[in-house]
Amino acid sequence: MKRDYFIDLEHRDSQRLALSDVIVQLAFNEQGLIPVITQDANSEVMLMFAWMNQDALEQTILTKRMTYWSRSRQKLWVKGEISGQAQSLIAMSFDCDGDAILCKVKQEGAACHTGRRSCFYLHVQADKQQVRVDGDYL
Repeated sequence: MKRDYFIDLEHRDSQRLALSDVIVQLAFNEQGLIPVITQDANSEVMLMFAWMNQDALEQTILTKRMTYWSRSRQKLWVKGEISGQAQSLIAMSFDCDGDAILCKVKQEGAACHTGRRSCFYLHVQADKQQVRVDGDYL
């Protein structure tokens, strides 16, 4: 079971593992996808959430350009290929269960298709039971 692989890693100290061995153990869902959180490497602002399949993950690692799986278009999507708002991979981490990826990037321009710096611009104000729309346009 793949989960056992990551449980075993909990008990290891700093060690180097073959990347290809870890990738095959990742918990891709029934559609062959894994969630990815993308964060600005300098400001640490969370920029966006997207999905990768194994091809997108491997292409991202190879090219250092963030490549995602577009569920709506059913194809690989290189961030910024059309818009110019590219993301260059600075660092990548897998979570402790092997079911999510964190990518730290250098962001060129806006990360969100709305032109905002981050896709997370809808702020919940729980005490007022409201959502405030607030995000920097670039």
